[in-house]
Amino acid sequence: MRVAILDDYQNTALASADWSLISGRTQIEVFTDHLFDEDEIVRRLQDFEIICAMRERTPFTSSLIERLPKLKLIVSSGMRNRGIDVEAAKRNNIFVCGTKSMGKPTAELAWGLILALARKIPAEDTNIRAGGWQQSIGECLTGKTLGIAGLGNLGSRMAKIAKAFDMKVIAWSENLTKERCDEFGVELADKEGLLLNSDFLTIHLILSDRTRGMFKAEDLSRMKSTAYIINTARGPIIDEDDLINALKNKTIAGAGIDVFSVEPLPVDHPFRHLKNTVITPHLGYVEANNYGAYFKGYVEAIDAFLKGNPKNFLGGY
Repeated sequence: MRVAILDDYQNTALASADWSLISGRTQIEVFTDHLFDEDEIVRRLQDFEIICAMRERTPFTSSLIERLPKLKLIVSSGMRNRGIDVEAAKRNNIFVCGTKSMGKPTAELAWGLILALARKIPAEDTNIRAGGWQQSIGECLTGKTLGIAGLGNLGSRMAKIAKAFDMKVIAWSENLTKERCDEFGVELADKEGLLLNSDFLTIHLILSDRTRGMFKAEDLSRMKSTAYIINTARGPIIDEDDLINALKNKTIAGAGIDVFSVEPLPVDHPFRHLKNTVITPHLGYVEANNYGAYFKGYVEAIDAFLKGNPKNFLGGY
């Protein structure tokens, strides 16, 4: 069977796992570029029976799935991929499976963005490479308030690390309870309190119809003018146009952004030019051990499927 590995931006898939387990039964082709146009995607993938999808980089909508009649298996990195219409796959007798993953790297990146914003690290790195010396005055995290939107696995890890910086921690989400907050020594806030009191507001919510556009212009206007917002969750949780306006108008001090509404980020996107941002290309999960788990999981899922015993089904099965 023909196997397509999609969106392998760093060309690391084949080196990150032992593919010999399935090499004799499959023909593997790696694609390092990203296609946006559905017609182009169909032309590329129409002869493949198995597709390995890296997170939500290439969405598999009902329309796309219907146009890939040879497709038998989609393997997604991780056990959640909202870019795949699982019900459409099921209707077309396509199995959708996932892999193991590690959640910790994303929280670590979020702290990297916080520290980069607070101590102006990217700007000073650029400055000193250009022959300059001290130009900015950084901010200490001690005594500041970290606001967390979403106290799940990642949000709770953020709270633990904040304690090491002697920060006050508050949290909010629509279903967050005081019991959950007490478990991590966090103060439960309502949404307005989260916005008004956070010096650093970090987003750790799952993208859904309920959370899409959850933070708009009116929300950003409630934040301190000295506050920063950090998003390592999903781009559309914050209204992107409203965030750009808030950053341009300095309604807030800055933002650390790892996720975007359109990825890869268009070359002419305003985020690439705003000076009060630190931006990274969706690196939260891009870490050696995590990649190893993903690609090993691809091999295991394909092997199980070829043996007639697919495993690690995503929703709908």
